[in-house]
Amino acid sequence: MESTETAAGADQQAAASACPEGAAAGAAGPETAAAALPGPETAAAAPGPVQERPPSRGRAGRTVGLIAAAAVLGLVAGTAVGYGVQADCEPTPLPALNQPDLAYPAKPLPAGESPARAAAVVDLRAEADGDLRKLLLPRPSGARKAEFLDDEGWLDTAGYASEFKQEGRALEFMLENRIRRVAITSWESGEHRQVHIQLVQFRSSGTIGAAVHTEDAQEWLSDPDYADDDGDVLPGSGNGRYYLFPVEREPGYLDFYEARAVFYRGDVMAEVSIWDAKKISKKDIRSLAERQLERL
Repeated sequence: MESTETAAGADQQAAASACPEGAAAGAAGPETAAAALPGPETAAAAPGPVQERPPSRGRAGRTVGLIAAAAVLGLVAGTAVGYGVQADCEPTPLPALNQPDLAYPAKPLPAGESPARAAAVVDLRAEADGDLRKLLLPRPSGARKAEFLDDEGWLDTAGYASEFKQEGRALEFMLENRIRRVAITSWESGEHRQVHIQLVQFRSSGTIGAAVHTEDAQEWLSDPDYADDDGDVLPGSGNGRYYLFPVEREPGYLDFYEARAVFYRGDVMAEVSIWDAKKISKKDIRSLAERQLERL
């Protein structure tokens, strides 16, 4: 019995070796053979080429932490070395507080004497704090004093505000901007020409009254009711402008021409006007304003 089974197994092996494909199919049966064939799903699930394993994130994080710790230790060590170098250096002496070259008198002045006042070009405020009338342009030779001008050369705040169309608002504006005083001069020349100059000084405050008054005047001077023009820049002033008004004609009266310049220097606002029955040139008002500017 045993020998018979052995003989049968030997015959099967011989047949399989002669036809390996047929033996495999016959041994597995039709269902098993069909399952062994690679179908679409089986082919898709077939393993691809072997890939290398990515590095561990934990190891990379530990490396970055070690580098950061080393940088901090290096910074601390460098700071400590720097303080040590400074501590070992000799201290540098500071310059003396007393300066021998300052412009003080070599010896005390005698009793009753005081240092000379600074030049006008340096101490403009000292000039303006004196007699403001002395800064007015003097009346030229041959010119006549205006009839309405008094001998004092001063104009009070109410009188100055009365020159404006809206007298109440003008007075309020002057008081809010802390007007201090007004010096005036006026003269006549030729047949009908008249020149009028006013220096309006304001007190020191948070708002620069002279600048505000100048800007306000330049704004309304450009209106159609006045010069109806933006005017021209007054050279050397940095803020001044001069204007020529349109001629005013009325039956039975002489023509009326007007030119005006406004500017300020420090806390003083200057207003220069020319009136005439003949045409006034830009050169006339500009040169007059420039001469008054030089005195400020």
